Amino acid sequence: MHLPEQLSHLGMYTASEVESRTGVPATTLRQWERRYGFPRPARNSSGYRLYSPEDVVEIGRMQAHLMQGVSARRAAELTLAGLDPARAPSGAGPNVERLAATLTAALLASDSGKAQAVLGEAYAQLPQETVLLEIVTPTLADIGQRWERGEITVAHEHEATAFLRARLMALMDAADTPAAPGPLVVAACAPGERHELGLMMLTVALRRRGVRVAYLGADVPLGDLAVYARERGAAGVMLALQGDWALPGTRAQRRDLDDLGVPVYLGGALMNSWPELAGELRGIYAGPDFHGAAEQIAQHLRGEDS
Repeated sequence: MHLPEQLSHLGMYTASEVESRTGVPATTLRQWERRYGFPRPARNSSGYRLYSPEDVVEIGRMQAHLMQGVSARRAAELTLAGLDPARAPSGAGPNVERLAATLTAALLASDSGKAQAVLGEAYAQLPQETVLLEIVTPTLADIGQRWERGEITVAHEHEATAFLRARLMALMDAADTPAAPGPLVVAACAPGERHELGLMMLTVALRRRGVRVAYLGADVPLGDLAVYARERGAAGVMLALQGDWALPGTRAQRRDLDDLGVPVYLGGALMNSWPELAGELRGIYAGPDFHGAAEQIAQHLRGEDS
């Protein structure tokens, strides 16, 4: 894992780039720096941290130890000693159910500090997409179900989703590489669909796989989407449909996408319940979660279908 000496102490990555590569937030990196003496970033003329390739290797090694259930302090000792974790998992890992429940409780108590601390704890132990899939996604589902049962108000639900939306937007920005080569996907919520956090997580996952994504957000008319996709030379369109409220508008406007001649990927809770709708809507069912959808879309665009 040793890198050429001339590269090992040259700052090459910003904190946001390291976060995009490893899933470890900048706040956690600074915490490790203070507590354990690594990473050891350089500083540019403006005082911003710059991380070397060797720093990135150490961060990945620390993550691997944490995922095997090693305490943070012991993981730091092993990392600084240059020891990689055993390949076999120990079976003791972070309790994602506990983290999700704690995050839900903090959000519904309007305790943003606690919620941020829970996410920090999760990111320190798990890869970014695991946190989103096994902690953030269940939290969103739990909050939505509580609202449906009348246990919380719309105000509670909106406050919680606003907190998570802001964090997802930061992850989207960190993963964005607009100048990179590669296919472009235009991602939007279907007409009448305003629940966008699942699509935001998919956008993060696609960008981390080298797919450029133009994210248009909630409730996008398909005619306008088609104009935009044509102007940008998009290689595909991703539509999110979470509930049956999105179906009438999508059915009525679907023909507006026909002339694009690109695949239309369909995902969201509605599609998970009725995947056969993909045929009616002349699209491709992307899969039951954002992780699988990102894998399928990236492979499909590159002609790597199995």
